[in-house]
Formats: sequence, structure tokens, C-alpha cells
Amino acid sequence: MTHQDIDIDFLLAVTRQAGEAIMEVYKKDFAIEYKDDKSPLTEADKLSNAVINAALLERYPSSNIISEENKQLPYEVRKDWRSFWLIDPIDGTKEFIKKNGEFTVNIAFVEAGVPTAGFVYAPALDVMYYAIKGDGAYKIMDSRKVKLEPCPSWRDKAEVRVVASRSHMSPETLDFVKAIELSGKQIEFISSGSSLKLCMVADGTADVYPRFGPTMEWDTGAAHAIALYAGKNVINADTKQPLVYNKENLLNPSFIVE
Repeated sequence: MTHQDIDIDFLLAVTRQAGEAIMEVYKKDFAIEYKDDKSPLTEADKLSNAVINAALLERYPSSNIISEENKQLPYEVRKDWRSFWLIDPIDGTKEFIKKNGEFTVNIAFVEAGVPTAGFVYAPALDVMYYAIKGDGAYKIMDSRKVKLEPCPSWRDKAEVRVVASRSHMSPETLDFVKAIELSGKQIEFISSGSSLKLCMVADGTADVYPRFGPTMEWDTGAAHAIALYAGKNVINADTKQPLVYNKENLLNPSFIVE
């Protein structure tokens, strides 16, 4: 299977269906569990994951899947995969628990380590982003679909809008911002949760997103595709090379979206 085999309307429907399942939980009081790494887990994470896995396996039965909420397969099993789905049923569970709306459903399709399709839906905001290699990136809001066009680099601007995590601000991020200020540019800080930060750079709402805290591949895969096919780059903060997926360790390095 390749990205050319993906039925966009089907994936948009699945992403929305997962979002609807999440919102049913969001509207009521819900229990919070904690995983071994102390990260929170809710009924909504499990429901969204079940919806997405069932739909993908029914439509594409031979699919390989990596999801935050599935049992992780050893690298020996994964290393020869030519393609796979990469899922985060809810990115921004902390934002979900705070009920601030800044959480997303994330489905990516990855080929040879590169996300070639991505679907990101913020159900509380009813904002959808999607991208397919060769077809560009799009934002659907208020029933309007807009193609995301490349916008100028932050390096060419006098005023730079930096988007940063609402839950994970780090000293390295502040150092990154200070270095931009020392170069003579003015800074505007924007806070947001979840993978929306990558999408904000993709749609021009923000200029750059530095991330120096820990993230996993499923946190970034879908939104990486949105940024990439909107003309932006998601690069390793140290090597300046693009992030790659299906590594032996699924932890991302620090990265910059620009």
C-alpha cells in the first residue's frame, strides 16, 4: 500500500468519527487513569483508538499500525515495514482533561520513514487539517476547505510569532527565543496545546515552533505531514535533518518546525 491508495474522504470520516466518540466523553465527568510513565489516560483515548483501529483494519486489512494506545511491537517486527499507520487517538490528553479544547485526533501514513499523509482533527474546535504527498495540505473550518500555501520563513521577518506548548515550556525553548530576539527581531508568543502547534506553522498562524521537550513519533507524525506539504520543515534541532519515523526508539529528538 502507498499514500496513493488512501481514500481521503474515508480517512476524514474516520477522523471525525473518532472525534465524535471523544466529545461524548468530553461532555461528561470522566475517570482518569495513569500509565506507567505517569501520563494520563481516559476513556476517550481508548474509544478513539478503538474506532480508528477497527476502521483502518476493515478497509485496509493488511495494514501495519503503531498507536500510542496499542501494545508496542518490538523493532525486530517493525524494521522491515515499508509502510504503516501512525496513530495518536488523543494528542493533548492534558488539554482534554483541562477541557480547554486544544486536543486532536492524529492519523498519519508513513512510508520509508516519511509521513506521506496526515489527518489532524480538533473535535472541540471542529477544525480539520489533512495532507497527502503530491496533493498539498488543507484546512477545513466552518465548512470551508482552504489549501495551505507556502508562507515566508520566520528568518525573513522582523516580527516572529513563536508557538510553544501550553503544558511543556522548557529553558531550551526560552534560549531559542532569546537568540531570535538578540538577532534584532521582535517576538510574539502564542501558546497552544497538542499537534495544533505544528498545524499553526503550516497554516501561517505562527512562524516557528521549537520543541525541546520529549515527544513520541505518534505525537508529530500526522501534523508533520500537514507542515511538510504546506511547504514547511520539521527538523531535528541538533542535526537539522528531517524527523524520521519507525526508529528503534520511538522517542523523537528535539525539533523545530519552520
